[in-house]
Amino acid sequence: MQESTEALILRNLIYNEEYSRRVLPYLRAAYFSDRVEQILFDTIAEYIIQYNGLPSKEAVVILLNDNSKLSEDEFKSATAFMNQCEAQKDITNTEEWLLDHAEQFCKDKAIHNAIMESIHILDGKKEKLSRNAIPEILTEALSISFDPHIGHDFIEDSDARYDFYHSVESKVPFDLEYFNKVTNGGLSNKTLNICMAGTGVGKSLFMCHYAASAMSDGKNVLYITCEMAEERIGERIDANLMGLNIDDVRELPKAMYDKKMERLRQKCKGKLIIKEYPTATANVTHFRHLLNELRLKKNFKPDIIFIDYLNICASARFSANANVGMYTYVKAIAEELRGLAVEYVVPIVSATQTNRAGFNSSDVGLEDTSESFGLPATADFMFALIRTDDLDALGQVLFKQLKNRYNDLASNRKFVVGIDRPKMKLFDVSQAAQATLTDTGQETDQSGAGSGYRSNDFDSKFESKQKSRKLHV
Repeated sequence: MQESTEALILRNLIYNEEYSRRVLPYLRAAYFSDRVEQILFDTIAEYIIQYNGLPSKEAVVILLNDNSKLSEDEFKSATAFMNQCEAQKDITNTEEWLLDHAEQFCKDKAIHNAIMESIHILDGKKEKLSRNAIPEILTEALSISFDPHIGHDFIEDSDARYDFYHSVESKVPFDLEYFNKVTNGGLSNKTLNICMAGTGVGKSLFMCHYAASAMSDGKNVLYITCEMAEERIGERIDANLMGLNIDDVRELPKAMYDKKMERLRQKCKGKLIIKEYPTATANVTHFRHLLNELRLKKNFKPDIIFIDYLNICASARFSANANVGMYTYVKAIAEELRGLAVEYVVPIVSATQTNRAGFNSSDVGLEDTSESFGLPATADFMFALIRTDDLDALGQVLFKQLKNRYNDLASNRKFVVGIDRPKMKLFDVSQAAQATLTDTGQETDQSGAGSGYRSNDFDSKFESKQKSRKLHV
């Protein structure tokens, strides 16, 4: 009689230690269709986890006998199965074949279970999950894989770690000096980056400027808007790249507009796709579908994604009327977006509003985040954009770092950037403008010429440290 896949897996879990340690983390009781097999798997798995070793047939039988969930007939069936496993324990197969067979079994069962769960959602039998959760459930099932990597060995993998230190990380740089300083050259892949500001301060302006800069730098940019129309975002980026006031863009004659667009086509090596979704309806499932469609239909893979903005997206895990608070709901959106960044290996830039206390504040902090403090807990880089009457008069806007996984948060904590609102453009200002700030964490010019960051500060400090180390060797 041919041994079933389930019996093969359970037998090797008992009598093949190498196999057990490789396969057990990926197996689930739900993958076994027979109830007795499910209980056998749970019994074996619990023993291995608790005692860090394989159980004997006798130990499994004793544990089954103590299991009140088993009927007498089920206990007899389980005991007969254990006797059969012992009789076949000397049957061997190649380790590679066993692992491949188990991996395919897990994939098939995971997909089957995901399809069944999706049907239950469609039938209304899963009240806590909406239909938007179906693509994520299926994607998770399709991603089942026996990953051989089980961690970084600090001693054995030191060479790989050294190579990592000296490898050039792929980043999307800014065209603004201080942003490159605080992020060590730009935004990294697999990160969520958040701009926080009140209404009308310039969140969308910042994202439009950065999108235009990245496209000009040869990057492919996807701009998702849940607030303004696609054409309005395009209009702002037109103004930025053409160097025109936004009102002048609308009044350009068609021939002149076409001429400027031809120049931009030659200048900009990257592509920009703008996609609009209705407010509070789109979630990562829609964004994932869009990314797949762009790849198939336009051969377009973004280097950076802008989402304008996070708080008016929807969650794929919770329905809009789910009985959860705003902390949980907004945190879920942030986690899903960061997961999307990891999945597609891109940086994601989004924005959030300040709360009422932070709306008129000239020194915004993390506590001024609206709706959910779970957002800054999830973000990799978060900064506030601050506008005051004095700054408006100078044509400047203040940026303040709130959280930074790229660099030391205390370094260049605050800095000002020039802003041309009619042209939707940001630009660097002179060091004299930075000197007027307090609590900035910026380096002081040792010549006594005043506050400011000097480009050779890092190099001189590094050389000084190297000399000091050599003296101690």
